[in-house]
Amino acid sequence: MPSSRSVHRVAVLALEGVPPFELGIPSRVFGNALDDEGRPLYEVTVCTADGQPVTSDAGFQVAVTAGPEALDGADTVIIPPTHAMAELAQGAPLPPDLAAAIARIRPGTRLVSICTGSYVLAAAGMLDGRPATTHWQSALEFRRAFPRVQLDEDVLFVDDGDILTSAGVAAGVDLCLYLVRQDHGSAAANRVARLCVVPPWRDGGQAQYIDRPVPEPTVATTTATRAWAQERLDQPISLGELAAHARMSLRTFTRRFRDEVGMTPVQWLTAQRLELARQLLETTDLSVDLVAHRAGFGSANSLRQHMRAAIGVSPVAYRRTFQPGRPNSLLVTHS
Repeated sequence: MPSSRSVHRVAVLALEGVPPFELGIPSRVFGNALDDEGRPLYEVTVCTADGQPVTSDAGFQVAVTAGPEALDGADTVIIPPTHAMAELAQGAPLPPDLAAAIARIRPGTRLVSICTGSYVLAAAGMLDGRPATTHWQSALEFRRAFPRVQLDEDVLFVDDGDILTSAGVAAGVDLCLYLVRQDHGSAAANRVARLCVVPPWRDGGQAQYIDRPVPEPTVATTTATRAWAQERLDQPISLGELAAHARMSLRTFTRRFRDEVGMTPVQWLTAQRLELARQLLETTDLSVDLVAHRAGFGSANSLRQHMRAAIGVSPVAYRRTFQPGRPNSLLVTHS
């Protein structure tokens, strides 16, 4: 992983039939990542397998300034999806020029796929025996074509160390922000999120498909209650208090909350408290005890248990990893 003092080279491999939105995500996120002095943290290059333009699925051509040579020295290679390589879903091998381009990637390079860009990694054999995700709508097709991949279509993204895969569209934004955070801490990622006007953090294990993301206009939502709870994370908050604030019965509130957010109220509260604790550990010198209390965990022991369960490290180890000026060596899995 890069240190906060080095410029990390990101190569985005544009394929024939690439959706413009997904193609633009890496440049938008990594291109806006700056250090505290306003210097770029990443250098983003969009390339193609042969150096020639490709046609997007919107019908216009994408001209690039680099060919496969951009993959040679990249620290991270990102593969957006394509809607023009249906043969991969039938188990066909990669086209020769694409296979040759992929072969140029150095061992140890961080590989990232967005949405069905995972088909390219799978067809290259890079996901065999490894956990991965893709768009939920393609899950059945993906399993048939790549039975050796441990597919989990129920999550936003999967971090398996040197290979990371995301679900569709917005999950690609989540994954790129996650990488900025892993590389340079939450402050840098939050700055990018504010510029892009998107939430700074959604946990990779969050469900990618929510049954009712947009409630009917006449139906009450839990939005105001979630905002109310986020202002009171340092205080005990019961399920009954949440339901009462939303003016719903416990049963109705729990069902509607899960429909809107994709997790239970208790799971969501824990995730919000973990996020607050991580920010405090990264950006303040508060003791672990005080961090635990301000994040609503009550005790340092409770915070330790939750952090170990969620990201596999203690608060002290997490803070040490994210101290300014130190390389980030922490890898957080999707579990």
